[in-house]
Amino acid sequence: MNQLFAIAALAALLLSAVTAQAQSLNFSGNGDAPIEVFADDGLEWHQERLVFIARGNARAVRGEVTVHADELRAYYREKANGGTDIWRLDALGKVRIVSPNGKAFGGKAVYDVDNAILVLSEGKLQLVTPTDVITADKQLEFWEAKQIAVARGNAFAVRGEKRLRADVLAAYFRPDEKGEPRVYRVEAFDRVKVETGSEVAISERAVYNVESGIATLIGAVKIIRDANVLNGCRAEINLNTGVSTLHSCKDRVRGLIQPGKKKEKR
Repeated sequence: MNQLFAIAALAALLLSAVTAQAQSLNFSGNGDAPIEVFADDGLEWHQERLVFIARGNARAVRGEVTVHADELRAYYREKANGGTDIWRLDALGKVRIVSPNGKAFGGKAVYDVDNAILVLSEGKLQLVTPTDVITADKQLEFWEAKQIAVARGNAFAVRGEKRLRADVLAAYFRPDEKGEPRVYRVEAFDRVKVETGSEVAISERAVYNVESGIATLIGAVKIIRDANVLNGCRAEINLNTGVSTLHSCKDRVRGLIQPGKKKEKR
């Protein structure tokens, strides 16, 4: 389940990319790196609507991060001192955000600057890094102030043979000694399914402690290995050692163990 480190990459990737759009449109500060905006159908400044629009195969480039979309929009408001302030940034249609850390895909990306919330939605939502793939049917979100990344709607996190599926995946992260965001806790909600290659575990909820490598599954837990099935209320799966421990609630832990069939001698 270490693949969920990729959710932190999603946060950094999308946030830096959308922030780059604001700088490139020159409504909100200058930044340290130069920004370029390209569009096949031209750039528009609608002063009456307080929006800047780049249309047709639009892309904003800042350093090593590029935002591609059919259309890019920056909404701003005018300050009393004569300056301007970006409050919302949109990337619309065939959104693709590219950085050295990976790529993100979707139909629409919206960054609420005031609340520091980024939402990628519509179409097939996907984050691809060199080691991980995160997908969701509804939304991929980053809440900067709360330091939370969320994948909603049939969310999958995949690394190699390890797969985690749930209706909602939430990753909590904090800076490491170098100041880089690192996931320390992952929560999975509703119709949770963990696959490790040799084992499948199902539950209503799961909590993964990244430092210990232990995933705690809660509610209607079922662990399946080959034809063997164990049922209980709570389970702890150590993803580093592969050892699973099943706990009961009021009832006893129940299991169905299927002995292997002996081969007939010929």
